Parts: sequence; C-alpha cells; structure tokens
Amino acid sequence: MTTVFIKGLGLIGSSLVKAIRAQHPTFKIIGNDVDEKTCSYALEHKMIDQAATDLEEAAGADFIILATPVSTIINDLQQLAKLPLKKRVIITDVGSTKQEVLKAAIPLQKKGITFIGGHPMAGSHKTGVTAGRIDLFENAFYFLVETESNNSECLQLQNLLQGTKVKWLLISPKEHDQLVGQISHLPHIIASSLVNQTQHFFEDSPLGMRMAAGGFKSITRIASSDPVMWSAILQSNSKIIVQQIHQYIRELENINHAIENNDQTRIFSFFESAKITRDQLGPEKVGQLPDFFDLFINIPDKVGAIADITHLLALNQINLVNIHILEIREDIDGVLQLTFMRKEDRIQAENKLSQNNYVVLRRD
Repeated sequence: MTTVFIKGLGLIGSSLVKAIRAQHPTFKIIGNDVDEKTCSYALEHKMIDQAATDLEEAAGADFIILATPVSTIINDLQQLAKLPLKKRVIITDVGSTKQEVLKAAIPLQKKGITFIGGHPMAGSHKTGVTAGRIDLFENAFYFLVETESNNSECLQLQNLLQGTKVKWLLISPKEHDQLVGQISHLPHIIASSLVNQTQHFFEDSPLGMRMAAGGFKSITRIASSDPVMWSAILQSNSKIIVQQIHQYIRELENINHAIENNDQTRIFSFFESAKITRDQLGPEKVGQLPDFFDLFINIPDKVGAIADITHLLALNQINLVNIHILEIREDIDGVLQLTFMRKEDRIQAENKLSQNNYVVLRRD
C-alpha cells in the first residue's frame, strides 16, 4: 500500500489531500497538524486515515508533503535528514519561496533522498482545514523546482497529484522567488499597507471604514490572508522583496510628483500604461498564470435575487467558482460579480442570464 504523509492541513494541505483521495482512494494518508482540532476534523470527514503526532511517523511513508509555513518547512527538512526514511521516498513541499527551502534540503539529497520543491499557484483568503476544496488548483500552474531528481521521480509526484488537474511548470529557484515576489508577495504587502493606512486615516471617523466597499474591498481582499504564513514568506524571501518594495515606492513617488506639479500628461500616461498592461493579462498569453472569467450583472436589491441567479446557473449545470457583491445601496440596483473557471461557462451563463432579463454590465 502506498502511504502519503502530509504535514499541515490548512487550505493548501487539505485541498491536496482531497485531490489525492479522489484520484487514489486506496492510498493510505497520514496527516499531521499543530492544531489537534484540525486533525480531528480531517479524521471525522475521512480526509485522512490516521493522525500523526510527530514528524517521526513519516519514516515509513512513500511520499512526504510539507504544507506548512516556509520557516517550518525548513526546520522539518532538517529533522527529516536525521530520520531513517524509506530509500525511495519522495519529499516535496508547497512553500511560497524556494531558494531557502532548497538549501535546507541539501542534507537530505546528500543521503540520496529525493526532494522536489513545489509550489501550486492557487490559494484563497480563506484559511484552515474547512476551507480546503478539491478544485482549488484546477487549471492553475504548479511549479516544480529544478533539482537533481530524475524524470521518473517527477512523474511519480505528478501522478500522485494528478487529481489536482494543474498545469506543471519547471522553474529555477531564483526565477521562482523573483516571480512570486512581484506577482504575489508584493501585492499582499501593498494590500495590507492600504488597509492599515486607511484604518489610521479613519481613526476619528468610524463611518469611513464602514463605507469602504467596491474597489477598496476588491483590491484589499488578499489582506485577509494568514499572517503567520505571510510573516514566514517575507522572512524567507526578504532580499528580493525589499528590492521590489523600493521599485514600487519609486513608482508612487513618480505619480506623486506628477500630481504635485499638475502634470496631466504624466498622470494620463500612468493610468494608460497600467490599463494597457492589465487588459493584456489572460490565459491565452503564453506563460501567463491562468485567469478567471468574470461577469458583472445588475441585480435588484430584494430578497431572493442572488438565490434566483445561482439557481438558474445550477439548473443549466454551469460551474460558478466565486460570487461577490460589489455594491448594494438602498433603492439602487446592486452589482454582482460572477466568476467562472472557463470562458465557455461565462459565455453560457451570460446567454442564460440575458434570456431571463438580467442586464450584463461588463465581462472581464
């Protein structure tokens, strides 16, 4: 029997477990988490077959997955190097930075143990074992970091995680950390900074934060992510992130200078350049991370309006991955953002909703 040991049953870990369970129902899955209630939940819902209390229980596993904050992954790799592991065990992680993790795996590799660094480019502002879902990674890129492992071992890992339905991408540790620093780590810092600055700005005006909706809520959504995880990420990718923060500050200083001098040409260019670049993002671009497909519709501010829409989509078997109320104000129609994984689903949804007299505002 193939045994999988996974440490960390939060959003990513629990989603991986569900994907493995669906694809390989006969595999034995052993789970470990610092929170006993998390392990109990996973056992109760048959996500795992056994709860482990210590990393030493990974000694008999065929696969070991480390799905914890990066600082913990580094410590666990050091501990695993001291354990009598199976000769052909494959160890992997899902950490958001890779250079420090790969350094920590060197003692294991010197012993002939296979380590393959990994990072699924998918997530949510929701956290914990209850947030895990089997389709979290579907159509997302899953980075595998270039190591000394051979193709056979990579194929074994890909087969284990086949149920995630990801797109595999091989990358170097340095390129990975630079890429995720710019498109993931820096945006989280910016979102959190904006929330904190807005909170301070409205210290004497409680109404201000209550009114913060629409664009503010959309751009700061990721600020709700786990602070423990993000503290560890910034610590392990600090050099690259500091450089990117300085570059971002220069961008702010440039637009600040243009505003102070009423330089309308530079101000217009600032927004125009951003719009052109943002409008070009999408799944059809080679090398781009997969995007979602959004539909924005008017909905009346009345009881049952959202339920009617979701019921209509369900009747037509249209898969809806997210729903977001952008703005609801008394006596004015609200704006409902519907998010789909596939372009075909959005097109079908738009046709069905239009046939039922819903007004489509725009599609992204």
